[in-house]
Amino acid sequence: MAHLLNRTHHKGYLWAYAMPAAAIMLTISMVRHPDVAFKAAVHGLRVWFEIVFPALLPFFVFSEILMGLGVVHAMGVLLEPFMRPLFNVPGAGSFVMAMGLASGYPIGAILTAKLRKQNLCTRVEAERLYSFCNTADPLFMIGAVAVGMFGIVELGVVISLSHYISALLVGLVLRFYAAGERERAIQDTGRGNVLLRALKALYRARVEDGRPFGQLLGDAIRQSVSTLGVIAGFIMLFSVIIQIATTAGFTAWLSGAVGYILRLFGLDPNLAPALVSGLFETTIGSDLAAKATDAGGKVVPLVQRTVVTAAIIAWSGLSVHFQVAAMVNDTDLRLTPYILARALHAVLAGIVAYLLMPHVMQASSPLVLPVFAPGAKVDPAAIWRWRMVHLGLYPLLLLFLLGFLNGLLVTLRRAHLVSFFFRR
Repeated sequence: MAHLLNRTHHKGYLWAYAMPAAAIMLTISMVRHPDVAFKAAVHGLRVWFEIVFPALLPFFVFSEILMGLGVVHAMGVLLEPFMRPLFNVPGAGSFVMAMGLASGYPIGAILTAKLRKQNLCTRVEAERLYSFCNTADPLFMIGAVAVGMFGIVELGVVISLSHYISALLVGLVLRFYAAGERERAIQDTGRGNVLLRALKALYRARVEDGRPFGQLLGDAIRQSVSTLGVIAGFIMLFSVIIQIATTAGFTAWLSGAVGYILRLFGLDPNLAPALVSGLFETTIGSDLAAKATDAGGKVVPLVQRTVVTAAIIAWSGLSVHFQVAAMVNDTDLRLTPYILARALHAVLAGIVAYLLMPHVMQASSPLVLPVFAPGAKVDPAAIWRWRMVHLGLYPLLLLFLLGFLNGLLVTLRRAHLVSFFFRR
């Protein structure tokens, strides 16, 4: 026992001294290279202002409004029979799943934290939920990565399919996480017409909230802007960290070790810089993977670049991880399951991308509008409208699909055509 206590104290001392040392080194590096730090910060701010802020703000606001109006509570009753047997999470998690998978990180983590605060899920259920619902949005994978970085429209199908298939696989695996947990959030599981029970749940939630719509809208905008301000800080900070690490030679040093590991798996070691950068930030890592060449200037095989890119996007980078940590900081959710799930997601995404490459590339059709084609004149307003239309339709389509599958499942259960696995 004394030995274990000493080890715990040693770990505490290690973290207590390591973090200030890292902060001091970063500060000194910024003082030595102020031009690099400034340009990196400006780049991060531009990315946030031109892409992240206009793309996420409407969804943050409407998510707050839908939760305040009780829509999420109604969905919890409607989709409990579907979400519980597959992912071992309450039906309210369907809202997080639809918004998270379709609209991109960190919406999945933000909405999960809100469900936890409203006691619509237990801690373990919330940890399962945000570990597989906090994903990249399809427009980033198709528009930015496939077309903007690789210049291959069809590759967006491979990357996005591998991302979502592997995310759902992670969700299925996580249903067994803390399987002995018997606690469940309070949920309407009564008998009677499920639609009527959902409407009653919506009404009860609206009465309990009690805020007039004007106040609800104002609170939604205020909280959404505050959250996006935190995200802006993280994007700028990690943009500076990556550039400072690259200037100081840390990235090149770490790439040597990663290159050795890549050789063990039969991958080109020239993809190591992309993986190292992707460890911190997804966009930079994906761009380096798309442009990876060997010492002779020959482009690394497309399959390998795609596999590494899929893994980088699934991992999502320490920048997103710290954003998630900030979003769930005032809850009792633990980060360890989330980090492990991200690592598993990265491995599965790479494997699925490798398996899909020979089948999807030939059969896929163009899914991206010409406005994103390399060399085309980009109209920011057109990009924004396109993102709004697609990011608005994807959650609705996913919710419609979940509702259809839930209705099918209920019908089969009534006909006694499903196994005991789907019973509560």
